[in-house]
Amino acid sequence: MVERLPSSWRCALAVPFFAQSTTFAELWPDIERRVDDVIRHGKYSHGAAVAELESALAAYTGARHVIGVNSGTDALVIALRAAGLRPGDEVVVPAFSFIASASSVVLAGGRPVFADIEPDGYGIDPSSAAAAVTPATRFVMPVHLFSQLADLSGVLAVAAEHGLTVIEDSAEAIGMRWDGTHAGLVGLAGVLSFFPTKTLGAIGDAGAVITDDPEVAGTAAALRHHGRFGRTLDNFPGISHATEVSGMNSKMDDIQAAVLLAKLARLEEDIKRRAVLAEAYSARLAEIPGVFLLPTVAPRPVPTSDVWYVYVIEVSRRDELVRYLADRDIGTETYYPVPMHVQPCFADLGYAPGAFPVAERACGRTLALPLYPDLDLDDVDEVCDAIATFYTGRPA
Repeated sequence: MVERLPSSWRCALAVPFFAQSTTFAELWPDIERRVDDVIRHGKYSHGAAVAELESALAAYTGARHVIGVNSGTDALVIALRAAGLRPGDEVVVPAFSFIASASSVVLAGGRPVFADIEPDGYGIDPSSAAAAVTPATRFVMPVHLFSQLADLSGVLAVAAEHGLTVIEDSAEAIGMRWDGTHAGLVGLAGVLSFFPTKTLGAIGDAGAVITDDPEVAGTAAALRHHGRFGRTLDNFPGISHATEVSGMNSKMDDIQAAVLLAKLARLEEDIKRRAVLAEAYSARLAEIPGVFLLPTVAPRPVPTSDVWYVYVIEVSRRDELVRYLADRDIGTETYYPVPMHVQPCFADLGYAPGAFPVAERACGRTLALPLYPDLDLDDVDEVCDAIATFYTGRPA
């Protein structure tokens, strides 16, 4: 039996939004062994642990190619560039997502154009995406948020009609599958984020590009390493440090890979645990006034595998509830309080409030509750009792 980590390692909140001290205590012998291997071999990035992780992720997702990078954001930038985005190309993205879904387009040299979202799954609304297409549009990038995939059948139909390339922002979607195909592999390429709170999280930033396309994979691998394809030049025979495109330094750290390898072994177990916790939340919150919407799995035309990465509800008086829960040492997160089309960094795109009403309503009402494998069912009860007390004056 592995002992718990010292109390000084644990969060002081009664129910933190995210914690993994128990997970690390249980996995520590394997993590320690793997980190020792990294240190002993002296290759701290782009080394053997990263290569092993890439192979393991390829086996798990079914991807022909996995390219480890140093963040999910970099993975998006690299995937777009590797897929052939040119300066000024438009990319349709949802107005409700983490800022990186749109800022990555700018960083890759493109121009984001926004679309509204579906009210029941927070994925991009295909009809709104179609309306956003102009002669300059070359890509559409659905985002798989929280616990389920976007409507990929609708997105693929829009892409086919308008001749667009589909790049999936599947940063949150490890373990999710569309008719048996892992998220990120339905389009030309996708990404994974291993930010610590993700379903498979590192102890810092890390990410990956996933694709079945060898040309995209080769370009992505070069872009993460300063644009080096590993080929020699005629005037420098035997030297393979030629920089053929302007790349970036986005090599994954081997210590992050070591941690991820240890955690990957129990990913399916963690996914099942998350589902149990989500079911408990839904049962307790179903009849509480003030809770407008519980997470619902939107109907899709093909079988899907959903993963409870985040448990998001829509509530009245959201910001008051956040403060009330914080006063009781219960952590929450607000996803996402400002719609992307009115973020100051996109002011030059000319959007105004009211352009995407479903996204804007979500921004004002969504609240994420604690959901992670270390959470106890007693913790779920404590959170639900506090929410019920806020709205009704008594526990649920």
